[in-house]
Amino acid sequence: MSKIRFTTFATAAIATALVLAGCSMSTGSMDGMEGMEGMDHGGNDSSSSSSGDSNTGANNDADIEFAMGMVPHHEQAVEMADMVLGKEGIDPQVTSLAEKIKAAQGPEITLMKGWLDSWGSPYESMGDMPGMDMGAGMISEEDMARLDAATGVEASRLFLEQMIEHHNGAIEMANVQTSEGSNPDAVELAKNIIKSQTAEIDEMQAILRSL
Repeated sequence: MSKIRFTTFATAAIATALVLAGCSMSTGSMDGMEGMEGMDHGGNDSSSSSSGDSNTGANNDADIEFAMGMVPHHEQAVEMADMVLGKEGIDPQVTSLAEKIKAAQGPEITLMKGWLDSWGSPYESMGDMPGMDMGAGMISEEDMARLDAATGVEASRLFLEQMIEHHNGAIEMANVQTSEGSNPDAVELAKNIIKSQTAEIDEMQAILRSL
């Protein structure tokens, strides 16, 4: 009888050990799976990054022509602003306007050059555009030299008169872009140029009347 009881006891002990081992393995496996799921989820989160800001949307020749023409146009406006900002005796309203023009058009130059790169038409590769020296409101070298040499009230007046002409050229170019361009971002920039520079023309005309 004792031998039977010992055998029964041993069998029960072995069974209990196997059950406990199975529970331990199951729990470990679940813990491991949870860890793996956590790693997978983290991987999914890290892979969902936002796309770049470069303008690689559809574009046509009008978009390229607009950016190619507006970059040197803006660059000349920034040069004119730098001229009056480097002078003494300039009307404070003119100084404030020159700072505003420089702050707005400098970043737009960088923006449009980035577009041209993304469109496969880098600005540097195009060289000087025919007709840009005197067309689209660009100021001649002779008039730029006059502005550079002017001082005081004369410099303030020259800057305003030349920038009004310059802005009118930009608005003309922007109007062509809004009607012929296809890239949404470039069309939107053209609309903003029309709105902001029309307002600045009104401001410059008012300042001229006060000088």
